[in-house]
Amino acid sequence: MKQVRPLYIPPLLSDHAKPGQLILRDGTTAVIRLAGPSDAAMMQQFVNRLSPESKRHRFFSEGRPPADLIAALCDSSNPRAQLTLIATRMLEGTLRIIASGSYWAKDDHTAEVAMAVDDALHGKGLGTLLLERLALLAIQHEFTRLWAVTHAENLAMREVFRESGFSAHEAYEGDDMEVELSLIPTATTVARAEVRERLATTASLRPFFHPQSVAVIGASRNPTHIGYRLLEALATNQYRGSIYPVNPKATEIAGIRTYPSVPAISGPVDLAVIAVPRDSVLSVVDDCATKGVRACVIITAGFAEVGPEGAALQHQLVEKVRQHGMRMIGPNCFGLLNTDPNVRLNATFTSLFPLPGRASMSSQSGAIGIATLAGARRIHLGVSSFVSVGNKADVSTNDLLQYWEEDPATDVILLYVESFGNPRRFARIARRVNRSKPIIAVKAGRSQAGRRAAGSHTAALAASDVAVDALFRQAGVTRVETLDEMLALAAGLAAQPLPSGRRVGIVTNAGGPAILCTDACEAEGLAVPKLSDQIKTKLAAFLPLTAALNNPVDLIASATPDQYAKAIETLLAAKEIDALIILYMSVTVSDTGGIAEGIQTGIANGRKTAAGTKPVLIGWMAEGDMDRTFSLPAETIPAYSLPERPAFVLGKAAAYAEWRQRLPGMVPDIEDVEISVARTICATALSQRGAGWLTTAETRSVLTAMRLPVESGGVAHTADEAVFVARQTGYPVAVKLASHQILHKTELGGVQLNLMDEEAVREAFESIRGRMDQHNQAAAMEGVLVQKMVTGGVEVMVGMTNDPLFGPLIAFGLGGIHVEVLGDVRFRITPLTDRDAAEMVREIKGYRLLEGYRGHPAADVEAIEDVLLRLSRLVEEIPEISELDLNPVFALAPGKGCRIVDARMRVEAGAR
Repeated sequence: MKQVRPLYIPPLLSDHAKPGQLILRDGTTAVIRLAGPSDAAMMQQFVNRLSPESKRHRFFSEGRPPADLIAALCDSSNPRAQLTLIATRMLEGTLRIIASGSYWAKDDHTAEVAMAVDDALHGKGLGTLLLERLALLAIQHEFTRLWAVTHAENLAMREVFRESGFSAHEAYEGDDMEVELSLIPTATTVARAEVRERLATTASLRPFFHPQSVAVIGASRNPTHIGYRLLEALATNQYRGSIYPVNPKATEIAGIRTYPSVPAISGPVDLAVIAVPRDSVLSVVDDCATKGVRACVIITAGFAEVGPEGAALQHQLVEKVRQHGMRMIGPNCFGLLNTDPNVRLNATFTSLFPLPGRASMSSQSGAIGIATLAGARRIHLGVSSFVSVGNKADVSTNDLLQYWEEDPATDVILLYVESFGNPRRFARIARRVNRSKPIIAVKAGRSQAGRRAAGSHTAALAASDVAVDALFRQAGVTRVETLDEMLALAAGLAAQPLPSGRRVGIVTNAGGPAILCTDACEAEGLAVPKLSDQIKTKLAAFLPLTAALNNPVDLIASATPDQYAKAIETLLAAKEIDALIILYMSVTVSDTGGIAEGIQTGIANGRKTAAGTKPVLIGWMAEGDMDRTFSLPAETIPAYSLPERPAFVLGKAAAYAEWRQRLPGMVPDIEDVEISVARTICATALSQRGAGWLTTAETRSVLTAMRLPVESGGVAHTADEAVFVARQTGYPVAVKLASHQILHKTELGGVQLNLMDEEAVREAFESIRGRMDQHNQAAAMEGVLVQKMVTGGVEVMVGMTNDPLFGPLIAFGLGGIHVEVLGDVRFRITPLTDRDAAEMVREIKGYRLLEGYRGHPAADVEAIEDVLLRLSRLVEEIPEISELDLNPVFALAPGKGCRIVDARMRVEAGAR
């Protein structure tokens, strides 16, 4: 296998076959979809609007294209022959095509491509976006190259080809240029696509966070109504821009001039906050478009969250917003805020305004958002921006991640998540963002009640929440259980550097809290090492004889501010620790001020040395003085009210730091496989029998096509055939029932092992057939599988189940009965990287068996990883595979590989 670039996961074909969103370079939007016969009139109007030069570049003629060509452009019924994508937008009150791109089959592997963009929209990236989408569709329909001919003077189209990142070959003939693009993804293709997406998304969201003016549509004179509270929140928190209340029945609200409609507003409007009755929302959005509003926050509820009728209305709303070139947060949301002193935007219906800071948050729940903002204020955690995404009909968590990735005011990202819209896109974006900014998430719904009935071990083990855990782990997202944990960790990550290791020093004035803190450190995988004699000598020079000089360093209850300061300075300089926890338990309230001063002095002095990069956290247990903050000129020191919390924060911070230091995983390019063979077997089984388990022979053939290590042997239909296979394989052998209908063969006596000769094989065949007759299952017997016995090694299992939202989940754990009894299994979402495979193997509790334990030989871990990667490739390539179990797989000694001795595979049309 060779290594390739980190995988870019393009949207599925179905995403392109349905209306979707394009975000242009300037942040405006359009709708993209496949063209159909009903678009012929609109296509003709689009072509008519093109300038003579654009017509010449697209059609090689400035004349009007014939009707049959227009009709052909609107026929996407056979994508192996031709296909056209159109981008549409409302212009001057009329839905119009603003760009069109097509491909036609030139040969089995090459498609000719051509595009045109409305002259008024040149320079906004439409051509590049069209080419990218056309390329993805061409790949889906088994084309490997795009070919185009254009005028050499057509600089715009030549730039589109270069900007795409696809490997290109150019050839000139007279005034024309031929271009051939390879559709094999490259690092350049991926990088440029990601940059385009990120910059366009950021541009589209900027009006939400930095508006020069805000219209509150549905502003009310009634202080109990949301429309009044929205207006009040903007005004009382001193929003720096213009505020335009909209209410047709009022001329003034709270001393602010009010307008009867959005078009009547005297100045430009960047952001519209809409809180009108549900049935008026769509018409208000039209008014906003007329005014040139770029961003809308829909507070109004009653859409997809209430049922099918609301969902249908929400679909209309999204379509309207996108056709108008706008972005929307909501509906059914709490609003957003930005604490930037130059903005001070509180577009929510609460007067609560957080302290300015470096953390940004997205919440799917308005109530959780309010609780989190209140909690942040209690612990003095500063917030940069906050968004309540509501129904996520347009702007999603994925969009916000990209915005905050580019936002210089954001250092830490907080997420409260109830559901995922596009988890694969989330994984791709979050993995990238986490390289520079930590993402902390609370995901609701950990309940095991989501466990569904299934026919394989893998599916039975894949409870509803394991996909989320796998997703977060792969993307480097730090998952916490509670809002309190999220805020505590955010305070630490936003204010302190990441630890360079897991060694922690503890200084305290009380033994009990220090013991609890030490225990918590151990539970979080942190070490509390002994201090060197040099450090202990320095401490002894100024501490009383009764002080404990080991780690934790106990200054005893009579510790003075100066002793705290010197101990902190000394420990920060110690080479044997990577982070410091300072604990203080108050003796009397009057002592706390001096101790706090000593703590700050110690940290400040310690920072003057190389210890400036070590994180410092405080456990401040001073009754009557719990609201104290610890601030130095260049940093804030987070203070927690319990001794265990700093250990929790440091443990999570250390794990995140380690994740960031590792090289990104790479998806291997496995070249020695026969995907077409495996795909044909699955397709044939589906067409002949419908959804269900493959036969034993079919399963072995699919695995063999992927060069997976299937144990030698074969399926026999008679006793004579069984003996023949046993001779070919070599004794001793195992004889097992072959049946795609009966999954638990052992319970029917369908497995016989260690057969040493022909007579034993014949007896085994007849015995299994007799048991099938006895249980009235003769029709379910395909024959028997005869395999060479495998001895030694460690039994492991590898499997896959299809999650309805997340797609294929790969499982790995100990095999045989261990998988059912112990449930020691790890999951990952496909496609697996080499890093994913390595981590899966090493994360199971039984990994010590694979390393070799108490005389048991070690296993070939590299071979196990190879099995995982090949299985990932198989299920990615063939979406009809819905479940798969390889159990057991015998992992032999290092260098000896693996042997798959039992396998089953289920196929289902439309599984993904």
